[in-house]
Amino acid sequence: METSDFITVLGREGRSLVSAAEEAGLDSEVPTCPGWQVRDLLLHVGRVHRWATRHVAERLTEPAGLPEDAVPDDRLGGWFRDGLHSLVGALDDASDGLRCWTFLPGAGDGRAFWARRQAHETTIHRIDAELAEGQALSPVDRDLAADGIDELLAGFHSRSRSRVRSPRPLTLRVRTIDGAASEVWTMRLTGREPSVSRGEEGAADCELSGPAELLYLALWNRLPHSGGLTVTGDADVLRLWREQSAIQ
Repeated sequence: METSDFITVLGREGRSLVSAAEEAGLDSEVPTCPGWQVRDLLLHVGRVHRWATRHVAERLTEPAGLPEDAVPDDRLGGWFRDGLHSLVGALDDASDGLRCWTFLPGAGDGRAFWARRQAHETTIHRIDAELAEGQALSPVDRDLAADGIDELLAGFHSRSRSRVRSPRPLTLRVRTIDGAASEVWTMRLTGREPSVSRGEEGAADCELSGPAELLYLALWNRLPHSGGLTVTGDADVLRLWREQSAIQ
């Protein structure tokens, strides 16, 4: 996907998120974010959008602190939309090759990184808002979902901060079965941060396969590892994933 595609996704998913949140009501529980109500979801994503905007617009080369805006309930929707608009505008105005702080391996230039990261941040939390509302989930584009699997596995869980650990070596394989060609990731779990490679390498203790959209939502722990997905091998590997893979 191109950077411009991620910016388009960010705007669309942000508008869908706030609409679903308003339909659900600010006091509604968010089942996929234990302890959160919808107002917490909007505050979190709105703060992250403003945080990302600062890095892009100000070309910050060191991490800024996450803002702690206190927003009254009656202004929350407008405040969220203002932040989304500012982030999309900052990314549209930024130049390719922008140098600013990023935080995932192989992030590339700042504009590409923040467009991609915020597209996925917003898409996953749009899912949360729809689940809080109790409505059917809007679809996730297949190419976006496949990219999001890659960002999660090869980006977030290649870092030392990943909490996915196993006292005995285990291998988890993830395979898409839709699209022009299958995409495969191999994740080796030990007592250290996971080692992730793209492609099929050696035997796997467990393989999770299915359409990219369902894999994306299952690996982000928004849907169960069932219902349209196939698990082969040791299902305890997936239980370990669900227990340890939440992003901090």
